[in-house]
Amino acid sequence: QVPLVESGGGSVQAGGSLKLSCVASAYISNSYYMAWFRQAPGKEREGVAAIDDDGNTSYTDSVKGRFTISRDNAKNALYLQMNSLKPGDAATYYCAADRQPFGAYSGTSFLFYKRSLELWGQGTVVTVSS
Repeated sequence: QVPLVESGGGSVQAGGSLKLSCVASAYISNSYYMAWFRQAPGKEREGVAAIDDDGNTSYTDSVKGRFTISRDNAKNALYLQMNSLKPGDAATYYCAADRQPFGAYSGTSFLFYKRSLELWGQGTVVTVSS
């Protein structure tokens, strides 16, 4: 059973919007930390946004003000609203869940330090044309 299933990827022009969704298997409780990661071809995976079980959100600096992460515990779902998309946002986006935090703040910047993800999905592709 795939623990996390993403959807919502697609192709948009720069400046456009997309909303990604992720449905978690029932055994993944609402106490899990959840996050979105992305990986572009030839680049390392990077954390994009995270949310804890209380709904507190954190973002990597490059997406602050443009992306919004949210969760619906009743539906066991995670979302990522992406606005003002840039070509640099193009990547495969992965939903992840973990019983430990994905990172911490250093000043005003949230740093994703967790390398090994407990659970993740198969990814959904986002393409942004200039």
